[in-house]
Amino acid sequence: MKPMTPMKPLEPLEPMKPMEPMRPMDPPAQWWPDGLGHPAATGSQNDLRYAYFPDSRRLAVQTRGTTKLYDTADHRISGVSQRRQNNDGGATFTSQSGDVRLEDLTVLD
Repeated sequence: MKPMTPMKPLEPLEPMKPMEPMRPMDPPAQWWPDGLGHPAATGSQNDLRYAYFPDSRRLAVQTRGTTKLYDTADHRISGVSQRRQNNDGGATFTSQSGDVRLEDLTVLD
């Protein structure tokens, strides 16, 4: 049997360097028309994204790279769901009055 070589003692570890402060994330790029301000609610699902502006009663919706602006009338939008793909793929928004279909809102130019 071969004699064991003595192990050298462990050397002390260097202290950890302090972490650099984390940089805040950049806000997402604005994709809705100018002049609406900051949205109260935003979201996305599949190829649809929306931003709701209660002060101006506007809903910006972007699908397939095209953005449309809608008048929400008295609806206060709080969420979205997309109908199944085997239907027309349209969106239904949740408001204080219940569900409202996107095609039931007035499109603005």
